[in-house]
Amino acid sequence: MEKGFFFTGFPGFICNQLIREVLKNNQLNGSVFVLVLPNMVERAKKESAAIIAEYGLDESTFHIIVGDITKPFLAITEEEQEVLHHRITHVFHLAAIYDLAVPREIAQKVNVNGTENVNEWVKRLPNLVRYIYFSTAYVVGNREGILYETELIEPTGFKNHYEQTKYEAEVLVETLKKEVPVTIIRPGIVKGHSNTGKTIKFDGPYFIMNFLDRLKFLPLIPRLGKGEAYVNLVPIDYIIQATTYLSQLDKAAGKTYHLTDPHPYRASEIYEIIMQEMLNKQPKGMIPLTLGKLFLSIKLLRKYLGVEKEALDYFTWKGQFDCTQAVTDLRDSGIACPDFKDGIKPMTAFYLQEKNNPTFQINIL
Repeated sequence: MEKGFFFTGFPGFICNQLIREVLKNNQLNGSVFVLVLPNMVERAKKESAAIIAEYGLDESTFHIIVGDITKPFLAITEEEQEVLHHRITHVFHLAAIYDLAVPREIAQKVNVNGTENVNEWVKRLPNLVRYIYFSTAYVVGNREGILYETELIEPTGFKNHYEQTKYEAEVLVETLKKEVPVTIIRPGIVKGHSNTGKTIKFDGPYFIMNFLDRLKFLPLIPRLGKGEAYVNLVPIDYIIQATTYLSQLDKAAGKTYHLTDPHPYRASEIYEIIMQEMLNKQPKGMIPLTLGKLFLSIKLLRKYLGVEKEALDYFTWKGQFDCTQAVTDLRDSGIACPDFKDGIKPMTAFYLQEKNNPTFQINIL
């Protein structure tokens, strides 16, 4: 049977890279359908044209579907619904608000209500082979200690609305495992490509780079807190390679995977590694995190430093992700998470090249 791959979240970076990986591995044998918001159509056309040219595709195999996951039936026209109903075999749901500072109402609408709508749509597909849902390892909220892929336990609290709504969305997808072949992907904190450093947004670990870049004029630069917590950073290439492989692996149906670094570094180590590569310096002294959060409560200061105050919560959170299931099921593929140190040179080089490019900066609220 000819495959039909349906993606939400296009033309977002992870989504367009995932499509490229599917094509690179010759897994398509059919058509790509991408759900695109009305205000993103022009950007989607440019990205799709680039993919078509890059892989020598017939234009008739790549379809932009205008819609919205926050609307019933994804706001797809009846005519297109009829086509998709019979042709879709694989659904990759990536559309979400990936912002630690997102207001609750927006996160609820997109992450939770949107996922509920996608779930309902997926249940109606008669030829569905796999539904791949992009969650996050941080659905664990404030739970600490060793955290397993086989668990989905409601924590006593969350560090932000992003975590909470992604947890609530994953609960909805988890219940769907009884009805359809679901694979849940829980990435760690995603960074740029391990070989090229390429990314499209300087958030996550790039907040450290922003901070150091703004303060590089100081004779001494302190560390932020003790930094004893492990921060789990994973390059985009590992995420897309692993997801592509697992989406085609029969035994991955019904499973949840931590696509996390099995050997993460502590926050203090990451800070030192980045500072050494960027500035050829080592930190001197320390700013207590409570003071750091106080400084970042001032809007002008956090905008200048390019750091969301919510990011500091991950410097003290004492959780570690067990990814045994992912490592085991990926073993035959040869796909493994690269060491953070091995990717620091291209990561830094790309940041220094693009740091003044406004398209890479996130909106610090």
